[in-house]
Amino acid sequence: MVAFIEWLGAGEIPLAVILLLALSSAVTSFVTAAFGIGGGILLLAIMAHYIPIEVLIPVHGMVQLGSNGYRTYKTRIYLDKNTVTSFGLGAVVGAIVVSFVLIQLPLQWIQLTVGLFILYLLWGFKPSPHQISAKGMFSVGTITTMLSTFVGATGPLLAAFMHQNQMGKMVHTATFASCMSVQNLLKLAVFWIAGVYFFAWLPLTAVMIVTGFIGTKVGLMTLEGFSTQLFKLLYTTVVTLLAFHLLIKAAFQIF
Repeated sequence: MVAFIEWLGAGEIPLAVILLLALSSAVTSFVTAAFGIGGGILLLAIMAHYIPIEVLIPVHGMVQLGSNGYRTYKTRIYLDKNTVTSFGLGAVVGAIVVSFVLIQLPLQWIQLTVGLFILYLLWGFKPSPHQISAKGMFSVGTITTMLSTFVGATGPLLAAFMHQNQMGKMVHTATFASCMSVQNLLKLAVFWIAGVYFFAWLPLTAVMIVTGFIGTKVGLMTLEGFSTQLFKLLYTTVVTLLAFHLLIKAAFQIF
């Protein structure tokens, strides 16, 4: 039994923490499925207390790939394929570029920039709502994939861009999950090429993915009961709060 627990936690974390992380995966997957955004950063914040920093981002990426991949599958009929294609091509470029410059940038400055930009995209002056072009989504894919390699969870930034396209709740959920799946997969490839060994954490990741499936399924059932107006209100509120969370964390580290 002891050997099994050590195998699950890569020999570094106890059973109580494994159970906590499994539960956290379920809860945060529910949050993302039900409200469109937010679970990834919340899970990253929890995992940062228990997972070694050198493997935190790729292990988090594996869990998120499972959650987002399952959500993509369950909502695939609503997928905006043009958006995903443009984003995916840009994400590939971003992954290739960042694989040559995989360094740890000052986290607080990235948090500050991302937080401010999210708030501008949601609340700043805009002439009128407009559809982001294919070239625009290509750029979004490139930039967010590069940032994701350093900070782990750029979901709120991508969500803020996608908010400009005024998608319905199910189209947004399907398209966002698909774009994040592509980004997570490419991020894992970058870390693997860079020689970061995170495969010892696969058993724990598998447990968290399974509990994440449960949270996602319940969250999607909840989402279907929301009106589009309520979804947009909750979505904007959650993303705004996450942006302020990033700004507060950055401020404490800078000052």
